[in-house]
Amino acid sequence: MNLFRFCSGLKVLGYFVILLVITFVAVSYYAVVVNTWWPILIENNHKALSALACLIILVFHFLLIMLLWSYFTAVFTDPGSVPEHFRRELVVVGDSLEAGASTGQGALGYCPKCRIVKPPRCHHCSVCQRCVLKMDHHCVWIVNCVGARNYKFFLLFLLYTFLETLLDVVVLLPSFIEFFSQAIKHSSSPSQLASLVLAFVLNLAFVLSLLCFIVMHLSLLSTNTTSVEVHEKSGDVRWKYDLGKKKNFEQVFGKKKAFWLLPLYSKDDLHNITSLQGLEFPTRSDIDP
Repeated sequence: MNLFRFCSGLKVLGYFVILLVITFVAVSYYAVVVNTWWPILIENNHKALSALACLIILVFHFLLIMLLWSYFTAVFTDPGSVPEHFRRELVVVGDSLEAGASTGQGALGYCPKCRIVKPPRCHHCSVCQRCVLKMDHHCVWIVNCVGARNYKFFLLFLLYTFLETLLDVVVLLPSFIEFFSQAIKHSSSPSQLASLVLAFVLNLAFVLSLLCFIVMHLSLLSTNTTSVEVHEKSGDVRWKYDLGKKKNFEQVFGKKKAFWLLPLYSKDDLHNITSLQGLEFPTRSDIDP
């Protein structure tokens, strides 16, 4: 029984996840801005507290804009598929290639499902039903694969979501502490209390889970490794794509520092850094490709 044939259903589920993300943002917005800090800004006569409320609202909106920008860029950016000049069938004998095609970056692979030659670091996605360049994983949250051309956008989405949810937890904490006394005194409406508790608990859960996920991807980024390639690396052998932390970072984020925190690339980086196209990857000179 081929369980992978059920994977295509994850793509349908992903569209509901987008609605879930939008709902989560709406709940957090209502709890943080509408219900908590906007009333403090417009009704409080204490200048210091009003200034704090203004700062929190501005930072909240900045992080929200960057979060949504990174999120939808990751959703709608093609992670990279095998181009036409690689799409030539080879005669396969058993599990090996009869024709030993290769590039300067190492031997080309072959996908028996797509029946195409594929570049190094390319893997088949059972959800998308195609080969993805430098595939990391299929992410149900973005209804897309994470690959060579949208990995940076995915990482920025993680970063800004973590910062936004962390901010929400910190600024909602005082109100959450007061929740029990307000509930006993019935000093707040049920809808306000419900939105406060729901937003705080959800944001706290996201902060803890995202922290683990970010640490994992920082480790992968520092060694120029994908989630798929973790299982391909030999324990005692230096990974051939590990060029050092600085160059590994530039292989994903580019060399232009002004673009590092933005979900886009400079034209120079797209033209000069071959790894961003997902077809060729520089390797260590002291390791045979």
